Amino acid sequence: MNKGKLVQVIGPVIDVRFENELPDIYNALEIHTKSGKLVAEVHSHNGNNVVRAVAMSGTDGLRRGLEVIDTGKPIQVPVGRDTWEEYSMFWEKQLMMENHLTMKVF
Repeated sequence: MNKGKLVQVIGPVIDVRFENELPDIYNALEIHTKSGKLVAEVHSHNGNNVVRAVAMSGTDGLRRGLEVIDTGKPIQVPVGRDTWEEYSMFWEKQLMMENHLTMKVF
């Protein structure tokens, strides 16, 4: 597991130094604090083994030196049946509107 240290916090933007391997762009980073887990997404490699990432929640309470874990994969969101049905209905409606189609109920 690739681990780094938090070196700078500027609002929702964080800089993290990794000693070994830099995480890929769009990888999810995790920071475990007393108030829970913060997830950030890598957006750039800044040189000197530092990556810049954007936090997905508030950065209040973060401090330099906290351990940061590279998950090795992009941010993932679980999708249940209800969410998938909403997503499918949205795109079906969009396609019908673009193609001037109507739906018939039998």
